[in-house]
Amino acid sequence: MMQELSVSGLSKSFGTKVLLDNAGFTLKTGEILGIFGSNGSCKSTLLKILFGTVKAPPFSLQINNQQISAKDVIPKQLIAYLPQEPFIPKQLKVRDVIPLYYKGDTQDKLFYAPGIQRLANSRVSQLSMGELRYFELLLIGNLNHPFLMLDEPFSMIEPLHKEKIKEFLVALQSVKGIIVTDHYYRDVLSVSTKNLLLKNGSLIEVATEQELAANGYIPS
Repeated sequence: MMQELSVSGLSKSFGTKVLLDNAGFTLKTGEILGIFGSNGSCKSTLLKILFGTVKAPPFSLQINNQQISAKDVIPKQLIAYLPQEPFIPKQLKVRDVIPLYYKGDTQDKLFYAPGIQRLANSRVSQLSMGELRYFELLLIGNLNHPFLMLDEPFSMIEPLHKEKIKEFLVALQSVKGIIVTDHYYRDVLSVSTKNLLLKNGSLIEVATEQELAANGYIPS
């Protein structure tokens, strides 16, 4: 069944600097939303506000037309979030991390995911940036949350794992609504179904590299 996430009236300031000004968007399961923006434009803060770990003035956050509180997002498992920073303890082996997130037969989705068996006996500290990011995404993306937010999933990783991540996101798209933020805009555009540019506190609809350039995000 299709589900819809709707955000409106979202504002955020740091001192006198307005980072979000009455921003909003909608996202349905089956869609991948790319959000672009320059450094300091508040992309990561936007995701953290929706996840409930950063506070903001009251705004509307609805799933299937039902108002929810940001503080309920985590306990009710509504929106999963992959942060920029690695979060898995480095001393653990890959095979020992999976049971921390999944029980019983549900672990098979991770153990038999492409490329994971080869890494199973490696410690997290031994993984390349691409291997680690791919594994983190598998851990978060296979959870039952209907919506998923990814903060810079393509940053600083090798092409092979970029392609694995893209394949996984396209497969997830049928059951989740996904938000992706990343400066690797071509990677995002290759999987997104719609896109927004965060500029001067507002979310602007964009569709192509040319529109990103016209709005000053990339060189013309």
